Amino acid sequence: MDITTQDAPPPAPPTDGERKRTARGATRPGDRVFLGLARGSGIFLLVVMAAIAAFLTWRAVIAISDDDGNFLTTFEWNTGTNPPVFGIAVLAYGTIISSIIAMAIAVPIAVAIALFITHYAPRKLGGVIAYVIDLLAAVPSIVYGLWGALILVPHMNGLFSWLNDYFSWTGIFSWDEGPARSMLTVGILLAIMILPIITNVSREVFNQVPQMHEEAALALGATRWEVIRMAVLPFGRSGVISASMLGLGRALGETMAVATVLSPDFLIHLSLLNGGGGTFAQNIAAKFPEADEFGRDALIASGLVLFVITLLVNGAARMIIARRKEYSGANA
Repeated sequence: MDITTQDAPPPAPPTDGERKRTARGATRPGDRVFLGLARGSGIFLLVVMAAIAAFLTWRAVIAISDDDGNFLTTFEWNTGTNPPVFGIAVLAYGTIISSIIAMAIAVPIAVAIALFITHYAPRKLGGVIAYVIDLLAAVPSIVYGLWGALILVPHMNGLFSWLNDYFSWTGIFSWDEGPARSMLTVGILLAIMILPIITNVSREVFNQVPQMHEEAALALGATRWEVIRMAVLPFGRSGVISASMLGLGRALGETMAVATVLSPDFLIHLSLLNGGGGTFAQNIAAKFPEADEFGRDALIASGLVLFVITLLVNGAARMIIARRKEYSGANA
């Protein structure tokens, strides 16, 4: 018997570089066709994104060059004057504030739901809850808007009154007894809308925690919460942050739900309970049908700013995913 052959170690799996070289050097017709389709799809996506950016930039430059105010800091939006005056200060404030409120509400709840589904709930109950969360993601935005306008807004008066009674001294929660169509209401509605996105991504990340990590913590006498705190949450931190940024991108660009609930006055309010200046997407949807040619260019200019903000948010999410890859292939 050949002892050398019997004791020889098994061949090492191919490295990423070898796989890439094999893919590039594929000679089978099917491999070449698939490689061409995949590469063409990626290039086509880049071309579409570049075309959108070029169109927005071209139309935005036309409007900004004729603007009589400062595009970044002017509060007024009046494209019917001569010369026209408009700016994005109020829109930027409303977009950012409503998104921050939504994130502050949705992220803790979404992470808690994901942890309950993956580590506390029985398998059948967890499956039912996950299915309901998936259904929430499929509800159209206009349905959320109608629900917010007809159900949420009328029932916010009690909360607004309580906040005004106990926290009006902060200025942030002072209320003038007006309709509850304010930034806080918009933020709550956006939180409900982005909850499924953050929950689903966080759930998938928590499911990828290596079983050995949890078993090791349990073997050392850790409670279930200590296992989550020491093994699950550190492992899934980058995934939760990435999920939150994806939800933030949805909140930044939401249109119909915000337009249905908010009553914009194009003013910056310190209080979150009194009106609101509007958001980029809501202002475009509301003003575009009646705008003249220059007004449409001005709205496209504000859309360019929203486009850049959304790209930055999604780019940051991709960077966080690339930085930490502990959950890649952890649990098959």
